[in-house]
Amino acid sequence: MPDVNKQSPNIITENQEWLKEKFPSCFVEGKLDFEKLKELLSEITDTRDEKYSFSWAGRSNSIKNIQTPSNGTLISDKEESINFDDTENILIDGENLEVLKLLQKSYSGKIKMIYIDPPYNTGHDFIYKDNFSNSLESYLEQTGQSKTGIKQTTLAETSGRFHSDWISFMYPRLFLARDLLKEDGIIFVSIDHGEIHNLRNIMNEIFGEDNFITDIIWQKKYSRQNDATYFSDNHEYVLCFAKNKSNCKINLLPRTEKQNDRYKNPDNDPRGLWMSDNLTVKTYSKEYDYTITTPSGRKIDPPNGLCWRISKIKLSELIKDNRISFGLDGKNTPRLKRFLNEVKDGLVPVTLWLREDVGDTQEGVREFNLLMPDAKFDNPKPTKLIQLMLQLTTCDSSHDIVLDFFAGSGTTGDGLLDLNYKNNGNRKFILIQLPEMILKDNNNFNQNFTTISDICKERLHQKSIHLKEQNKQQKSNKFQNLDLGFKVFKLAKSNYKTWEDVKDETKLKDQLKLFEDPLIEKHKDIDVIYEIILKEGYSLNSKIKEISAKPNKIYKVSDDDFFFYVTLDKQVNSESIDNLKLDDTVMFVCLDSAIGDSQKTNLSKICKLRTI
Repeated sequence: MPDVNKQSPNIITENQEWLKEKFPSCFVEGKLDFEKLKELLSEITDTRDEKYSFSWAGRSNSIKNIQTPSNGTLISDKEESINFDDTENILIDGENLEVLKLLQKSYSGKIKMIYIDPPYNTGHDFIYKDNFSNSLESYLEQTGQSKTGIKQTTLAETSGRFHSDWISFMYPRLFLARDLLKEDGIIFVSIDHGEIHNLRNIMNEIFGEDNFITDIIWQKKYSRQNDATYFSDNHEYVLCFAKNKSNCKINLLPRTEKQNDRYKNPDNDPRGLWMSDNLTVKTYSKEYDYTITTPSGRKIDPPNGLCWRISKIKLSELIKDNRISFGLDGKNTPRLKRFLNEVKDGLVPVTLWLREDVGDTQEGVREFNLLMPDAKFDNPKPTKLIQLMLQLTTCDSSHDIVLDFFAGSGTTGDGLLDLNYKNNGNRKFILIQLPEMILKDNNNFNQNFTTISDICKERLHQKSIHLKEQNKQQKSNKFQNLDLGFKVFKLAKSNYKTWEDVKDETKLKDQLKLFEDPLIEKHKDIDVIYEIILKEGYSLNSKIKEISAKPNKIYKVSDDDFFFYVTLDKQVNSESIDNLKLDDTVMFVCLDSAIGDSQKTNLSKICKLRTI
């Protein structure tokens, strides 16, 4: 019978298995024969000696980092959560590369939208540093949970790795993020001019050039910086890619009152409100250059170099249908009537996002200070910027999951909760933030917060309070089904003891004694259960219920229509198993030492047995 999974899935191995399934003839003695694969894919294989490619110092280590599974786990923290048992929003304290690996099995293909605002490459201290041999220990060191404290790498421009370090940092995270997206999922990434070209190269390689949607220019500030050396830098970029462009859809934006106010009905047309549109075009055609006689008898030709956009026959049809306006007195230049009830339900979005529409950094700071007057955070994004992305990619009633694995102060969560409140939406978020230690300043800011993730949690808590108060003042019913809580999880070492490869006979005997109990000392049942949930591919929103205490303590873990049973008792009683009425569709998890060999054989025949 198989053991429970003790590591996150290896994406490279899974891709190799996919290749084996699709191209079995290309594998010889378990290894991929590239020459055979080239033969099968000859028409789409580039065999030129010189060809375009994207590479950097550290590429091989980045690939290695993707291949290295995580041995860590996520442990729940009810005290820091809001409405833990009922909420479906999730906030995770942890290094995002490790967490993304742990989420692979549970959330692969389930995320509708990803937005990230990663650290920009300024050439200064860079808090993240991936350790390819044991990144969980690296995480503990970075977050001050080990004796060494915060570990930083300095990205000095003179180092020669100024861009390469940043690319090596981003590549594995975006690689893992792609697998989490649904087939119609979309990712937005904020970036400045320093790495826009490298980010585009990374995303072209991971997502494919064909899945590039657009690059958006966001006006981040209005004021001109007269002390700038060359130009005042007033914008940033947002790169947008789809997982599969042929499947994705960008929603139309709702029409504004200002836009609808342009439509009038001066002639009381029964078809309702309309606005007039120019009938001339610049693309000249002799056939469309003719004289139009107005109802008043005035003759009108198109301006020099222009012509009408419709033929004489089409014009006659439109006049009969009262779709051409000559003004109330019948003397004006003809114009086409466009009726409000015939235009699209919304507007196609543009790639220039102005501050008056989506906010700027000043608005982001004001929003943050409103909820967090005793904290300080540099340049938080405005919530309207995030909400526009949400409107373009998600629906109010869809229960779409939105991921931000550089959560920062929590702008994505704030904007999502606010949009849900306004539109009675059901979107859910997963936020990931490294609990980066805050350096205390001298003006009493951030004195009550130890890490950036503490600020993120408190902001979401205050947002929840704010929306509840707003709902109360408006005497609204919006709050009835609104999810304003969040579950807090924290990255930690596995509850499973790790086997060390030792050759010394004495040490080997000591290690074998340790594995008489496969779980670490002082483990909590709930922590082990969540580790099973993660590594067996169940949602972190699974419901955990203790269904039996005697003769064994047994838990039922339910994730929508799927469920399994688990007990961590030292010995499993046959009566407990009989009471569960197991069948071949149900998974049962227990300690390997808790049942005998014959019991294992019998259980394997009647259910999906997994042992620890």
